[in-house]
Amino acid sequence: MEISAASQDYIRDLLETHTGQQITDERRWRITTALAGIFREYGISNVDQLVCLLTMPGQAQLAQRVVEALLNNETYFFRDFPYFETLKNTVLPELRERRADSRRLRVWSAGCSTGQEALSLAMIFSEQAEDWRDWTIEIIGSDVSRKAIETAKAATYSQFEIQRGISVAQMLKFFSESEQGWQADPKLRSMTQFHVANLLEAPGPALPYDIVLCRNVLLYFEAATRARAFERIHHSLAADGWLMLGAGETALGQTSLFEPAQCGNALYRHSCEAVTRRRGTPRSKAA
Repeated sequence: MEISAASQDYIRDLLETHTGQQITDERRWRITTALAGIFREYGISNVDQLVCLLTMPGQAQLAQRVVEALLNNETYFFRDFPYFETLKNTVLPELRERRADSRRLRVWSAGCSTGQEALSLAMIFSEQAEDWRDWTIEIIGSDVSRKAIETAKAATYSQFEIQRGISVAQMLKFFSESEQGWQADPKLRSMTQFHVANLLEAPGPALPYDIVLCRNVLLYFEAATRARAFERIHHSLAADGWLMLGAGETALGQTSLFEPAQCGNALYRHSCEAVTRRRGTPRSKAA
């Protein structure tokens, strides 16, 4: 189905204004597919007609629904499993030593979608319960999608969703089945908080995070917006913190604020330049 250039630009600008994400020419085909449900509901047949509706007064709710429909909320538990193994076996032991005095750890799952990434981390902490006894663990997830955050807060997943990434043993250990689906154990949910927020805005209190997971989000940004996102993460991450990107993403050539860690792909630390920019904030044993 052909879309007029003006309508395509309108939809592109709408998504970018609300989320910072872009619809590239390669992803143009997703527009009509993603909006098919809205077409049926409003009795229209194409994007041009939808744009006519969006330009009428009082259509803020429809605009939000269009944005939600265009977002890619693909996620599952322990996505890119080897990366979570590196977190468990390398990153967390180092931070446990560095934060021994404060006994507090804060993680930001940026672009958390429906919450599986944050709950995957909560499962790791639960499986290492003795190592983290008497610690305060905060896992904060944020996403621009209100619908995704509602699902994350409910922490309830369908049979299909619950089987993606975890074993039957983990499913039975950490989730309980109900008429609504499989709900995460209260202990997991007590470690997690979820907020609607743009990646370019830090969620929650303005305290440093020890780990930031920003995976499979930056690839949808143009270079300038991606640079702003790295700047936000830089200011939100503790001087000795860790950044994890997605398997298809890199900070190399994108920013001077981060450099690859030596322990595995997709993991980054603040660069020497970034630490200097923090004006004397040293890598210390406590955040």
